Amino acid sequence: MTAQDSQMPARKISVLGREFKMPRSRGLRIAIGMLLTVGGILGFLPILGFWMVPLGLLVLSYEFAMVRRHRRRFVVWWERRRRPD
Repeated sequence: MTAQDSQMPARKISVLGREFKMPRSRGLRIAIGMLLTVGGILGFLPILGFWMVPLGLLVLSYEFAMVRRHRRRFVVWWERRRRPD
């Protein structure tokens, strides 16, 4: 861990109104996101579930601009859909 990593605050993910701290290590965050996504694809197996795919993509969205862009578009679409006209 570099000196810069120790000075940065821990990133947090908000899921269903609850906040979860993510590891400070970028490599560990990417590994967790990839494992959740790949594990979710195997959701037909016991223990693993399809719920892991969106959670893995959420973790990865904090690291990669392309995934973050899609997450933001989804949030905007969701809020427009929920807003009564």
